[in-house]
Amino acid sequence: MSATALITTLEKLYKLHKSLFDLSVNKTDVIKKGDMAELDHVLKGEQKHLAAINTVEAERQRESSSYLQSKGVRMNEAPTISQCMEHSSPEEQKMLAHWQGKLVDIIGELKGQNELNQKLVYQSLQFVNMNLSMMQPQPDQSTYSRPNGEKKVLSGRSMFDSKA
Repeated sequence: MSATALITTLEKLYKLHKSLFDLSVNKTDVIKKGDMAELDHVLKGEQKHLAAINTVEAERQRESSSYLQSKGVRMNEAPTISQCMEHSSPEEQKMLAHWQGKLVDIIGELKGQNELNQKLVYQSLQFVNMNLSMMQPQPDQSTYSRPNGEKKVLSGRSMFDSKA
C-alpha cells in the first residue's frame, strides 16, 4: 500500500490550518476595530474549522494506522507522521516530510497569531475595566484616624431609631 491516501489527508489538514490562520489574522483586525458582531461571526467560523480539523485528524490517524499495518507494523497508539516515514520508500518519505514541515510551520504561525489575539483581547478588557472604574463613584471613607494612628470604623447605625 502506498502513502497516497495519507499524503492527501495531510494536504487537507494543511489547507484547514491555513484557512484557520487566515481567520485568525482577520480576527486580529476585528479585535482592533472593536466590532463585536463581526468577532462573533469570526469565532463561529473558527469553531467550524476546529471541528473539521478534528475530523480530518481522526482520518489521518486511521490512514496512518492502516498504512503501517500494510507494512506489517503494529501500533498501540495513534502513529505519528515520523513513524510512517520510518517505514516508507524514499519518495514517500520526501512527500511526508514536506507536508509534515508545512503543517509544523503553519501551526507555529497560528500559535503566534493566537497569542497576539489573546494579548489584544486582554488589553481591551483592561481598558474597559479602567473606564468602568473611572465612571463609578468611589465610596466615601467612613473612618477617621486618631492621632496615635489607630483607625476606628463608624458603626453602620442610623441616627434615627427605626423601631420607634
